[in-house]
Amino acid sequence: MGNLADEYGTVVEFYVKPLTTTIHADTPTGAPAALHDLLDQLGLQRHEYPVGAPLYIWHTVPEHLDIDEQKHLATRAIPVLRLAGYKVDCTPEVFDEATFRQAAHEALARTAHPSVQNPAPAPSSSRPAPARRTP
Repeated sequence: MGNLADEYGTVVEFYVKPLTTTIHADTPTGAPAALHDLLDQLGLQRHEYPVGAPLYIWHTVPEHLDIDEQKHLATRAIPVLRLAGYKVDCTPEVFDEATFRQAAHEALARTAHPSVQNPAPAPSSSRPAPARRTP
């Protein structure tokens, strides 16, 4: 399997890697450092190949979390990434509707109340659309 973000034209593509239980967050080749830094801040683990001068960078949800916590972490990242202006898609086995709604509400509340700081860059002024949930 190649890089799904490159394949689908998204900026972040959340999915469960086949034959594993690992939730991946693929970013396009040459994605900006700010995107990788934001994914780090949101709790995802960065991986690089080769190490030091990477040609390929991806993120995973920490495997020490139980499966529900992994899904919540990935889903909670979606509204923050969208408000930062990134196109994000997520497969149904990763996406949790209730978590998304709560995270979107919290992210929008932070934008309405700048005194409450969040690790995301300046958000857009429009409300994000729900995540694409395709098999």
